[in-house]
Amino acid sequence: MGVPGLLGLAAWSFYVLVLAVQPHQAHGSIRGSFGLNKDAVASPENGLCASSVTVHGYKCEEHEVTTKDGYILSVQRIPEGRVGGTAGTKKQPVLTLIQHGVTVDGLTWLLNSPEQNLPLILADNGFDVWISNTRGTRLSRRHVSLVPSQPAFWNWSWDELVSFELPALFDYVYGQTGQKINYVGHSLGTLTALASFSEGKLVNQLKSAALLSPIAYLSHMKTALGNIAAKSFVGEIGRLFGLAEFNPKGEAGGDFLKFLCDNPGVDCSDLLTAIAGKNCCLNSSTVDLFLMNEPQPTSIMNMVHLSQTVRDGVVAKYNYGRLDYNLMHYGEAVPPIYNLSNIPHDLPMFLSYGGQDALSDVLDVEHLLDDLKSHDVDKLSVQFIKDYAHADFIMGVNAKDVVYSKVVQFFKRQH
Repeated sequence: MGVPGLLGLAAWSFYVLVLAVQPHQAHGSIRGSFGLNKDAVASPENGLCASSVTVHGYKCEEHEVTTKDGYILSVQRIPEGRVGGTAGTKKQPVLTLIQHGVTVDGLTWLLNSPEQNLPLILADNGFDVWISNTRGTRLSRRHVSLVPSQPAFWNWSWDELVSFELPALFDYVYGQTGQKINYVGHSLGTLTALASFSEGKLVNQLKSAALLSPIAYLSHMKTALGNIAAKSFVGEIGRLFGLAEFNPKGEAGGDFLKFLCDNPGVDCSDLLTAIAGKNCCLNSSTVDLFLMNEPQPTSIMNMVHLSQTVRDGVVAKYNYGRLDYNLMHYGEAVPPIYNLSNIPHDLPMFLSYGGQDALSDVLDVEHLLDDLKSHDVDKLSVQFIKDYAHADFIMGVNAKDVVYSKVVQFFKRQH
């Protein structure tokens, strides 16, 4: 069995949901492969630094970032390589901000061993690494005036991540360091970045961007379960939930899963392949660690917005489903489209996508690349990995050599 990556679309969340609720057989010792401290990794409520970074000999700082719409985000900083290691250097480190996707949090970047996970590989290569945790997830459930039990706390979609969350993170990290930022996103973390770049946000503080398993268009998503889930989030949401928070581990989440699996043509016996494509390179110990800690909540509104992206075939702002609401928010009846061809043509970008990914489908990535056809040739690097699916980019045991080495090289070329 595999494990989901941090995805940026509705269907992936359902795969995560399924893993959370179905019986799971252990794959062997958690400690066996990597010598990880199971209890520490499984208890990030004390902070990701303590559970997953300092235990491996790295310096780590816990930070808080408050967005303009009032959410208080947990952010971890790994300022340098392993203490006492050869990577520790006094030269100015290269700045990197790492963003996860929907229904997971920053911990999923850290589940593999230090030699195999991207944040610590970057730190050992002289990078000052910042890991964010999106609003609503375990460590970012605070607000200046709201609490998660209030529906208003969940009144946001990925539009607000574009408008408020990423700008707050960039402002804070830039303010702390005075350096332009190299950005890494996976799945939803690529969608929000692309939308931001297309509106001219972040670009003045941005040095370059590495987008892993990029999500923009979702018209060719190869999954019956995911497509039914996306349609259900548009049409069935009120009946099935009546809630503002989407918690995959909750009772309503289990009921929704049963509803999905009862649909004709949906095979819930091999969910990883059916939803995300066949991941080639996941370690069973990492799967176990993932299942101890994820999935994480998000907003119903966010899931509806992602489902609209699947259904409508465009990258657009949230559709309120009522003419008067759209007019009130946008001054027009139809939500505006994020025009990805407006992304600055001289912005250095690295895109890496997989041939087995059923979510970030090859044809949809090619649609995205067509939007970028006017990009400066020497500023756009594209990697295609035939055997990779969605989760391999985050937790693949060979991702260090296949993907992360390319990310490090790409970032260092920008200096």
